[in-house]
Amino acid sequence: MGKSLGIHLTGRIATGVIEQQKPCSLLFHFPEDRDDADSLLDMPLDGLIDLVCEQALRATQDCGPIDAVGLALPGIVRDGVVEDSPNLAQLKGARMAEKIHRALSDAGIAAPVIVLNDADAIAAGVAAKHDRLDAFIRLWALGYGIGFGRYPYAPGIWEGGHCVVTLDSTENYCGCGGRGHLEGIMGHRAMRLRFLDMEPEEIFAHAKTGDARCREFERLWHRGLAAATANSIHMEGPGRFYYTGFNVRFLDMKLLQHYLQQMVTMSPLQNYTLEIVPMSDDLAVSGAAIAATQAAR
Repeated sequence: MGKSLGIHLTGRIATGVIEQQKPCSLLFHFPEDRDDADSLLDMPLDGLIDLVCEQALRATQDCGPIDAVGLALPGIVRDGVVEDSPNLAQLKGARMAEKIHRALSDAGIAAPVIVLNDADAIAAGVAAKHDRLDAFIRLWALGYGIGFGRYPYAPGIWEGGHCVVTLDSTENYCGCGGRGHLEGIMGHRAMRLRFLDMEPEEIFAHAKTGDARCREFERLWHRGLAAATANSIHMEGPGRFYYTGFNVRFLDMKLLQHYLQQMVTMSPLQNYTLEIVPMSDDLAVSGAAIAATQAAR
């Protein structure tokens, strides 16, 4: 395989081209302002597809033929169809692989298109960055929502952010409307709803100064992530877990390990490793392109 195009669609669009499954070195963004992280959330589907194609053409200008295109986005994606996407609601039900392929073909990029969950793409990008494309890894992406990714790709839903980590019926902050979900505790949107008087940064800052309410939430936040990780270990075995996303800055690895040790007690399951990876757009873009390359093969 030669060159592949990776596209990451969230509240912004990031695009880039990779060659020979190497991490992406040149990225293009829309909007350019990194602080404008939600300008696409209310854009109609057709306009969003046009914008994705414009950015694809921008990234592939003068780079030669493209062999495969990978589009990473949040939500349940199967067979190129976005079955649901609470954080980009206009995508629900869209046959994105078909629509993007048609639009790109009309623009001169006649390459197969694969659509995948963005957490899976980030996992592939992390595997490439750490030279682990021959290994099994799992990843938690801590951001506006909570994503769970795995590499190599395996068929499944993998909406780990919506796993139930508490039976408290008052825990109803998840964007999907479900109760007790991990995302309803850890998601950026959920934290803002829970603490209407504070931003997430302030919550964790106040926890460090001894504020009782914020300290209790900090413990809940880490217990929730530990529970979700423990569930994955009990279902699929131990292994390597990566944590990334713009809210990984709040993660206290010692506290997470403390709770996880209480939840995973069977000795054959205790040889897991946990690692923080700073979030960067190249992870999802590279991973989407790598997934497209592997699927095209």
